Amino acid sequence: MLKSSTLLVSLFLFFNLIAQNDSTEQLKIFLDCNVCDQTYLRQNLGNVQFVRDQGLSDVHLFFVTQRNGSGGRSYDVEFIGKKEFEAINYKLSFSTDSNMTRDDERRKILENLKLGLVRFWIAKGTTDEVTINVPTPENEEEKVEEKDPWNYWVFRLGARGFFNGQETNNSSNLNFSVSARRVTAKNKFSFRLGFSENKSTFTFDGEDIVAINNSKNLNVSDVVSITEHWSAGVFGSIGTSTFSNYELFWRLRPAIEYNFFKYSESAKKQLILSYRNGLVYNDYIERSVFAEEEETLFQHSLLLGTSFRQEWGNINAEASFNQFLHDTSLKSYGFFLGANIRVFKGFNFNVSGNYRITRDQINLPAGDVSLEELLLQQQQLQSGYNYFVSVGFSYQFGSIYNSIVNPRFNF
Repeated sequence: MLKSSTLLVSLFLFFNLIAQNDSTEQLKIFLDCNVCDQTYLRQNLGNVQFVRDQGLSDVHLFFVTQRNGSGGRSYDVEFIGKKEFEAINYKLSFSTDSNMTRDDERRKILENLKLGLVRFWIAKGTTDEVTINVPTPENEEEKVEEKDPWNYWVFRLGARGFFNGQETNNSSNLNFSVSARRVTAKNKFSFRLGFSENKSTFTFDGEDIVAINNSKNLNVSDVVSITEHWSAGVFGSIGTSTFSNYELFWRLRPAIEYNFFKYSESAKKQLILSYRNGLVYNDYIERSVFAEEEETLFQHSLLLGTSFRQEWGNINAEASFNQFLHDTSLKSYGFFLGANIRVFKGFNFNVSGNYRITRDQINLPAGDVSLEELLLQQQQLQSGYNYFVSVGFSYQFGSIYNSIVNPRFNF
């Protein structure tokens, strides 16, 4: 019995080894993309083996994406050769727009991946199953430069409702928005009008307790490109908020920004220093803690932020400072850090956190907060700070191949 078991195990390991060796004949790729439908790509991209770590790959497909003016995404895909393919390294760029469905987007990504991998398949010598389709001269369509009838303007209408409940309580959330934007290399204009309402009803001892918060806001901004490093803009907003004690507020603040790297490299790295200074007007629902019913103030802010997206991971960090000029003791500081770092093969470390010191809550209503208002969060409360922290790591080991997709019981 023992000999039979040993023989079966040996045969299993032998055939498994053969299967592993067969799979290594194909090009090994590592897909480094946070916005891709990886299941779809694994199911539809043949003649390759997907591996779980970039150190195990022949080609590292490194995606860098940014939102574009049409509401879609601009993709820069770097095809980075590894091992014997180190001499091959190039980039493909393409874009999607907001009219594309999710299926349209993933098909376009797939077609560009196929195009970019051709050179590696040639170098690998696995072109037997590869075909290229290009139009013949007589069927080739004449390229005509298309004029944009909308002149780069993009408009959007949105509405969303969320409802849930049980026997003793129910809640609803309603949101409506209208936006317009026009983005070119020289200018970026944005306009957004929004309304939101949160309503919660609790039944206790035969009595209904109802909490309602709503807000309305209009935000307008206009940003001008000056050089590859400098930008200037104007930011304005007007609105109301029952939670924040605003019967009416408006803000108008000019700003200037300097990028230590070129803006053309913003998809991969940015180091930004920006300054804003302008007017703030508040008309309060209830008299504020400073005994003000309305006031007009000067406020300025300074922000230093950075983002890096590289092969080894990504880092986003930000430090900000806000201060009212009529009383310089009214100020706040904010700090944010988010990072996902590949330390070594299969091991990733991630951390994110935000800490804010608040000494500028001039909008808080005077008087005590009732227990009902506290529990139902009907108004903003005084707090000297707020924070969140998340720390974690992941380590993956085992089979290097992950091309197989099995969607059973995924719902």
